[in-house]
Amino acid sequence: MTLVFVIGWAAALIAVVSGLPQLARLFRTRDVNGLSLIGWQILLGLNLGWMSHGFFVAQVNLWVPNLIGLITTGSVVYLMASVLKLNLFRAAVPGLITGALMALSDLLFGSAAFGTLAIIPAILVNMGQSVELVRAPIVRGVSVATLIAGFVNQLAWTWWGVLVTDPGTIIAASVTGLITGFNLLWWVFRKLGLRAFWPHAVVVPETGEIVEDLSLPA
Repeated sequence: MTLVFVIGWAAALIAVVSGLPQLARLFRTRDVNGLSLIGWQILLGLNLGWMSHGFFVAQVNLWVPNLIGLITTGSVVYLMASVLKLNLFRAAVPGLITGALMALSDLLFGSAAFGTLAIIPAILVNMGQSVELVRAPIVRGVSVATLIAGFVNQLAWTWWGVLVTDPGTIIAASVTGLITGFNLLWWVFRKLGLRAFWPHAVVVPETGEIVEDLSLPA
């Protein structure tokens, strides 16, 4: 059993389970406050894109977790669309387009081009969450377990990419790791009492009603 095998499958396992705490929390509470819809929409596309990349580079530990991740991510998008009373197909479109573009770039231009392009949706996913963590009056809907797993996952994928010399993975995972690290750190700041900057309205979990009452605790 090689180090590449261990790190690759450890990263795959983290990727599989990373979204589950957020899905469980959202399913239980229907609280979307602090969550980024655009982030989860684009994550759907990232799952599709990295799944196809795993097929192209013949790495099972890439395509299997992203195939499973589609179920988790799709479920989160479905629940958020339901709470916010959005059309499900329209909610899924950004992810479908993202996944198609990523797969096409990988097929036409290779792994390095894919990894460079993959930075864009990865940044959008995590920057979307960054914006919500900064602006949301309430961040109770965010699962810290998912934030931690996301950061650790990017560290593991960066290490694995170095070991197998896959530039696509190295480029995308290292940049994404910086942003996921920021998100985890900012969540800690919010829980320690840091208030929202440029706060927006609050979503009532039970009804999906958007209200302007920003007095609830984070």
